[in-house]
Amino acid sequence: MNDIIVHSIPGSPYGRAVLIALEEKKARYRFAAVAPGTLRTPEHLARHPFGRIPVVEIGDFRLFETQAILRYLDRVLEGTPLTPRDWRAAARADQLMNVSDCYVFQGVGNVIAFQRLVGPKLMGRQPDEAAIAAAMPNALRVLDALAHELGDSPYFVGDAVTLADIMLAPQLDFLAATPEWPALSANGANLVDWLRRMNARPSLQATTWERVSAMACAG
Repeated sequence: MNDIIVHSIPGSPYGRAVLIALEEKKARYRFAAVAPGTLRTPEHLARHPFGRIPVVEIGDFRLFETQAILRYLDRVLEGTPLTPRDWRAAARADQLMNVSDCYVFQGVGNVIAFQRLVGPKLMGRQPDEAAIAAAMPNALRVLDALAHELGDSPYFVGDAVTLADIMLAPQLDFLAATPEWPALSANGANLVDWLRRMNARPSLQATTWERVSAMACAG
C-alpha cells in the first residue's frame, strides 16, 4: 500500500480515532498537522469540501469523514479485524459509532471538552460556564446510556476492541480531562474501567495530544 497521510489537528478526538486504528493495525503513516483556524482556507477545502478533519490520503485516493476512513482502513489493512464478524455485533458497533458522532460529540464533547480544553489551550479563551452548565443534563443522560450499553463487557461489543471503542475512547478521554468527569461518570464505574483499559493500550498511548503534537513538530 502507498504511504498513508493523515491530515488533522493535534488533539482532535476524530483525528485520534484514525491514528488509533492505524496503530492497532500496526500500519505506517505520516501525520500532517493542520493548523487551527485554517480549516476554511482554499488549501484545506481542497482536501475536505466542508472544512473538517481528519482527511486521509493514500496515494491518489483521498477520503474524509471519520467513520468512512475507519471502515476503509479496517477493510484494506492487515492485522486484527476491528469489525465483528457477527452481523448483529457489527450492527451494534455501527450503532455506537453513530452514538459517538450524534450524541457524545454533538452537545457534549463539542461543548464541555471544547470549553474546558480546546478553547483555553488553542485559542486562549476562558470557559463559558453557562454553556457547560446547560450541557450537563444531556451529558449525564448520554454517559448513563453508554454505561448501560457497555454493561459487564470488557469492550463495547464484547471481548475484543472494535471500531466503536476506537471512536468512543478519544471522546471520553477528552471528557475525563475536565472537572465535570466525576459527575459524568458517577453512575458509570464500568465506563471508568473501560477507559482505563483503553488508555493502557499502546495505540492510545502512542496517540495522546502530546505525542501527536510531537509528530507534527517532527514532520
